[in-house]
Amino acid sequence: MKKREAKAAYRGIDTTELLLAMEELEKSNGIKKEFLMESIESALVVAYKRNFDCTTENVKVVLDKTDGKMHVYQEKSVVEEVKDEKIEISLENAKKQNKNFKVGDVVQIELMPKDFGRIAAQTAKQVITQKIREASRDVIFTEFADKKGEIITGLVQKSDGGSVILDLGRIEGVMPKKEQIPTEKYNVNDKVKTCIISVEKGVKGSTQIILSRASTEFVRKLFEVEIPEIYEGLIEIKSISREAGYRSKIAVYSQNPNIDPVGSCVGQKGIRIQNIINELNGEKIDVIEWDKDPSTFIATSLLPAKVLAVDAREEEKFAQVIVPDDQLSLAIGKGGQNAKLAAKLTNWKIDIKSESQFRKMLEEMQNQEENNDIQEVKEENNIDENETKSEKKETTKKSTKKTTKKVAEEDVEKEEVKKKAKKSENKEAKKETKKKTTKTKATK
Repeated sequence: MKKREAKAAYRGIDTTELLLAMEELEKSNGIKKEFLMESIESALVVAYKRNFDCTTENVKVVLDKTDGKMHVYQEKSVVEEVKDEKIEISLENAKKQNKNFKVGDVVQIELMPKDFGRIAAQTAKQVITQKIREASRDVIFTEFADKKGEIITGLVQKSDGGSVILDLGRIEGVMPKKEQIPTEKYNVNDKVKTCIISVEKGVKGSTQIILSRASTEFVRKLFEVEIPEIYEGLIEIKSISREAGYRSKIAVYSQNPNIDPVGSCVGQKGIRIQNIINELNGEKIDVIEWDKDPSTFIATSLLPAKVLAVDAREEEKFAQVIVPDDQLSLAIGKGGQNAKLAAKLTNWKIDIKSESQFRKMLEEMQNQEENNDIQEVKEENNIDENETKSEKKETTKKSTKKTTKKVAEEDVEKEEVKKKAKKSENKEAKKETKKKTTKTKATK
């Protein structure tokens, strides 16, 4: 490593032109000039180390912010005794440059590397280009990340039946198939309004922007653009449900009693809502007023169908809705569309029945209750009969036991009488025999 205390005149890098280019980049791309200068200085250090086989970390490149001239310095610590000449300088040599240097200070020795020209410039250019590209990506990412959820207009660049690529000016955006309105067709060079739903960094640091026309957020933003009261916060959008291309339902609310939220959204002669419908290419939109009472909110969510009654169960988030017979198909909608959108809008499970279906259901429930009552009565009667039989059986058992005992007692009494009678007969027979014996003796 050769050292000279003279300023270097570098060939191969036009520093003045580079400085002008940085100022232009700051204006056009929004990349800060200070950041670019730091990146260039780092790039030149890399170029220097690579071309001059330098492994020490005490090399520094400084770019003059005024004229753009570059200076390469080797930094050395001032010491009493030098042990490593690459990173240390003696106090004696340091004072030759400046008498004020003392031990512990850092001396910058300007270098004029041999042939720090074409090769170094090319290496620096590559690293600088990479830094500028990364900075541009960061600027674009930050810019569009702040626009997430907003509406942006793009020019269709590619549309082949799959994802649609749109030119957004400084970058391209992608609208996947699932984020497209099924009833729409997109042609190259068409101007299309979309909503930015996602801004992410790719594997290589590039910004990926996902666009949508099928999301509920797109409808929300269209309402904010067309309805000043929503943009200003006077009217609040409580919830949105949507089947893109066919129908949307939007619940609006205002704390100000003097503002009609539905009327404000529709506009005079429907001009406000018509602008939104036109942007969605004829998609039907139902604007309803949000209500804190679930029954009222559920009833209005099924518009345009009329509702007779709503039985809402808060714990289960379930509602039984009764509509006139001629309104059943309208309440359910084609393919259940109206009922599904109402359920999504309210976040309740909704079961819709016609008046006649409900009456029939009530009759069946009454019949079932009557049958249950009859069955209960029968079961109670069966229980009573069984209890009666059991009681009779028990009584019979007791009676039989008593009879058996009585008969046994009577048999014992009869046996006793027989024994007494027989004993009496024996006694009488003995007396008769005795009398006969006495009489015979007397005759003799």
